[in-house]
Amino acid sequence: MGMMSEFKEFAMRGSVVDLAVGVVIGAAFGKIVTALVDKVIMPPIGLLIGGVDFSKWVITLKQATVDAAGEAVPAVVIGIGEFLNAVIQFVILAFAIFLVVKAINRFHRKPDAAPAATPEDVLLLREIRDELKGRTSPTP
Repeated sequence: MGMMSEFKEFAMRGSVVDLAVGVVIGAAFGKIVTALVDKVIMPPIGLLIGGVDFSKWVITLKQATVDAAGEAVPAVVIGIGEFLNAVIQFVILAFAIFLVVKAINRFHRKPDAAPAATPEDVLLLREIRDELKGRTSPTP
């Protein structure tokens, strides 16, 4: 089997195609969640705590300067607000995936199996045991 035919067989498997579709839909869903967090959730929260724009919330480690050649050197900052937005996006995505997996598992759940029948030899041994218990032992 040639390399191209092996690759074609691999690429056309249902699981590979499903994975590709999942990645594309996941990327699109990620953009939706990003827009939801950045444009819908965070502005009201920022307004409630004093008009803070979280996307611009930073800790400046070094101010922007101009070097000897006259070129601007950008400031060194830690983007706390962007990190907070990313954490909220992650929580929303994780919860959405949890709900999808939970729904899928509900459909794939196997019905409870009936208890297995007791083997015949075990039943016979139990009968023998019970009969032996019923006999009285001879007195010496």
